[in-house]
Amino acid sequence: MRGLFITIEGGDGAGKSTQIRNIEGFFARKGLVVVHTREPGGTEISEKLRDILLDSGNTEMEDVTEMLIYAAARAQHVREFVMPSLEKGEIVVCDRFVDSSVAYQAYGRELGDMVAEVNHHATGGLKPDITFWLDIDPKTGRERVSKMGEFDRLEMEELDFHYRVYDGYKKIAESDPGRVKRIDASKSIDEISKEIETYLQELCSERGL
Repeated sequence: MRGLFITIEGGDGAGKSTQIRNIEGFFARKGLVVVHTREPGGTEISEKLRDILLDSGNTEMEDVTEMLIYAAARAQHVREFVMPSLEKGEIVVCDRFVDSSVAYQAYGRELGDMVAEVNHHATGGLKPDITFWLDIDPKTGRERVSKMGEFDRLEMEELDFHYRVYDGYKKIAESDPGRVKRIDASKSIDEISKEIETYLQELCSERGL
């Protein structure tokens, strides 16, 4: 049986890493095999592309270049890691996927529909079974990130950019409510975890897990 593909989305500082660990624990308690990965990254080639994308020194990178590098990293990741894991029946939990590119490049960079089209080719049409969008106001998220150290290239962008990204996530969630579950990231960690686990239990019941 094909495994489950679960993605976590949200702006910087939303608390994705904490909730990914909780999701891994949820499935581990069921005795199921869980693998955690991230985008950009997840494979040796994709991680090298990640370094290029997030290097704060690459200030001259064109918006279309950025979009294509993200798509290239994703194409490698999907074919080398995500699909083989799903075909083995494993549960793949991924920190960011195509929704990030749509939010950051289609809306943040204002590149429009070409982002989804390019990423459709990059992924072969693969979609997550469920996506959790940790909804946090960009200003609050930025304040959290600033306490953790230096900004990467995208985190350095002006607040207006991050509000366009936020608007993109809202539109994605509104257009695909069956897949994308909005989670209020201003709640406590335990409250967020319980809400996510409720959705996961429903998904497991549907799949007979």
